[in-house]
Amino acid sequence: MAPTQHLTLYTAKGPPPNGWKVMFVLEELGLEYKAINLDFSKNEHKSEEHTKLNPNGRIPTLIDHNNDDFVVWESNAIIAYLVDKYDTGHNISCVNPDDRITQLQWLFFQASGQGAYFGQAAYFTVFAPEKIPSAIERYQKEIIRVLGVLEATLSTRKWLVGDKCGVADLSFLTWNHLATTRLVKDFEGFDFEKNFPAVYKWHNEMLARPAVKKVFGLWVATM
Repeated sequence: MAPTQHLTLYTAKGPPPNGWKVMFVLEELGLEYKAINLDFSKNEHKSEEHTKLNPNGRIPTLIDHNNDDFVVWESNAIIAYLVDKYDTGHNISCVNPDDRITQLQWLFFQASGQGAYFGQAAYFTVFAPEKIPSAIERYQKEIIRVLGVLEATLSTRKWLVGDKCGVADLSFLTWNHLATTRLVKDFEGFDFEKNFPAVYKWHNEMLARPAVKKVFGLWVATM
C-alpha cells in the first residue's frame, strides 16, 4: 500500500537538533509529513532498514513520496530540496540568484561552522566518559566565536539573507538554543542577551513564529 502522507521524515526525539530544524521548514511550508522517531538507544538509526535509505546512518532522512520516493539526507540538503521544490512563493527562500548563493553560503556555514563544532562541544561537555578541560574550553570558545560571526552580520541587518526570515536563519535555531541554554551557559562571562544582543533578538523573533513555536514546543517536551 502506498503511503498516504506526502513526506516521511526519519528523525529522533530529544536533544538531537537536526531533525527538528527540518520540521521547522516543513511546518513553515505547510507540507504534510509523517515523522518516524528512531530510537538511538536501540541503534535504530544504524539499522539495515534505515541505512538502505541513508548510508551514513544518521538523522534526518527524508522520503518524498510525491517524487517517486526520492530520498534526501543531511539536514541542510533536505532544507534546500524542500524550498527548491515546494517554496514556489519564496516565503522562506530567495528569488534573486545572488541571494540564493548567499543563502547556500549560510547553510554551509551552519553545517560546517556551527553544527560540527557545537556538536563537539556537546560531546566533550555532556557525553565524553572522561572530562578533558582543554577540549571543553576549545569547543566552548568556538561557540562564542560562531555567535560572534552571527552578531557581526545581524548587527547590520535583521535577517541573514534579504529582508525576511528564511531557511538560512531557521537552520541555526536549534543548535543556538542548545548552546546558549546548556553548552556555554556556565562559560565565564557568558550572557547571551548582553554579549550578543542582535543574535538574541533574532533568535527570539524566530521562536515567536507560529510554525517554529509549534515544533519547538514538541522538541522541548521530549527533552
